[in-house]
Amino acid sequence: MEYVTAVPHPRTEAAESGRPAKSGRRSLGIALLLGAAGAAVALLASRQEWCSGVASVAGGDLPLTARGSDVTGVPAALAVVGLAALVAVFAVRKAGRLLVSALLALSGAGAVAAAVLGADDSSALDEKAAQASGDAAATIDTLSHTAWPYVAAGGGALILIAGILAVIYGAAWPSMGGRYERSGAPRPRKQKAVDPDRPEDLWKALDRGEDPTGA
Repeated sequence: MEYVTAVPHPRTEAAESGRPAKSGRRSLGIALLLGAAGAAVALLASRQEWCSGVASVAGGDLPLTARGSDVTGVPAALAVVGLAALVAVFAVRKAGRLLVSALLALSGAGAVAAAVLGADDSSALDEKAAQASGDAAATIDTLSHTAWPYVAAGGGALILIAGILAVIYGAAWPSMGGRYERSGAPRPRKQKAVDPDRPEDLWKALDRGEDPTGA
């Protein structure tokens, strides 16, 4: 008759320790991919045309366009900050890593907010119209906007997700030079060979705290 027990079988130590390491590597790869892609998308979108319109000048109608960098430089600047924070995550540990991860997430959130707010902004075109006509009160007619501001917002969202992953899983990620560290325990010193026929070697071994009689 087969013995049945309600007590679960104990899991092996290797399985328990391997699961956090595996999830840490997976989250690290995803965060790096999202952070780098988000910064690239936000920078690319900031260089594209965000809005266009027509200004009335003395010689007739003058078509004008404004790029994302003309409307607001915040998404591009925060994309650079986020990219730097993504790299800096691996240079710090513990509380410092948590702070840098939070900065990464805030950079993404700020880029999203700035891009969405700039999607309907026409101040950059109005300024160009005033310069072209010489009239400070000149405005733009037939104003139109493109989808690039929302593309920049999408890039900021990717940076935000990377920051959230860093906040949650960053403690399990490796740091610079971490591959050379196997554990926190001090490495044992190699004992020098002791010649039993030389009394001075025996005394030196005792001074070092070694057992001169050991193998």
